[in-house]
Amino acid sequence: MANHKSALKRIRQSEKKRLRNRYYHKTARTALKVFRNEEDKAAAAAQLPSVVSLLDKLVKKNIIHKNKAANLKSKLAKHVNNLA
Repeated sequence: MANHKSALKRIRQSEKKRLRNRYYHKTARTALKVFRNEEDKAAAAAQLPSVVSLLDKLVKKNIIHKNKAANLKSKLAKHVNNLA
C-alpha cells in the first residue's frame, strides 16, 4: 500500500477515472450493438449521427483511439449503405 498522501490521492483519483471510463465504454458498446441490430435503413440512417458523435466524444476523452473510432464509423456507414 502507498505511504504518501499524494500516492493515496492518486489511487483514489485513478479508481474514479477507471470507473467513469468503464461506464462510457460500456455505453458505447451497447449503442453500437443496438445500431448493428437495426434492420430498417431509415431508422439506422437517423441513428448514425448520434452513434458517430458518441464515438467522437470517446476519442476526445482518450477512452478509445482515434483510428479505432474511424474504423468503427466506416463499418457503421457501410452497414447503413448495405441495408435494403
